[in-house]
Amino acid sequence: MSAYAFPPAVEALITQFAKLPGVGRKSAVRLAFCVLGWPDGQAEAFAGAVLDAKHGIGLCPVCHNLTDQSPCALCAEERRDHALICVVAEPRDVAAIERTREFTGVYHVLHGVISPSAAKSPDELTISDLIRRVDAGGVREVILATNPDTEGDTTALYIARLLRPFGVTVTRLAYGMPIGGHLEFTDEITLLRALEGRRTI
Repeated sequence: MSAYAFPPAVEALITQFAKLPGVGRKSAVRLAFCVLGWPDGQAEAFAGAVLDAKHGIGLCPVCHNLTDQSPCALCAEERRDHALICVVAEPRDVAAIERTREFTGVYHVLHGVISPSAAKSPDELTISDLIRRVDAGGVREVILATNPDTEGDTTALYIARLLRPFGVTVTRLAYGMPIGGHLEFTDEITLLRALEGRRTI
């Protein structure tokens, strides 16, 4: 007797969910059947939200954060300290730091970290655009807020070396954050202390 197979349309939906980070086959099956149990209106709203986000969201030409305007709201805010740039790996890290409600500078999103294992080179990140921002003048300090793990540290040291000739202060988040931790999962108090205790590198 052959193994039971889901109808092709269901299998296709499972396959798409399984492409999401951290979602294995069993979780993908649960998600697919959850969606299949929704009323048509809810399923259409879900699909519409995905398409709206995909088509309506781009990257800020200044900081490379996700945005629906140009420049993004953070870069456009005059009250922020534009001489203080916080460099993060991913857009979700901006949201993590913003939750502290204490950081008043602006951001630069790298969209990844240097990772030989994932074949991610410096050229695939937005490092060159960061260097251009600093070279344009008016920057006092660059905070390297990549995650405190091997790849995050490697990326931070690489950027610090590139920034050295520009004479700006380059700091790293203090290790109030756990080694190997990730900004998006770090509580606001720990992040705030890491920001306050940042050190020059």
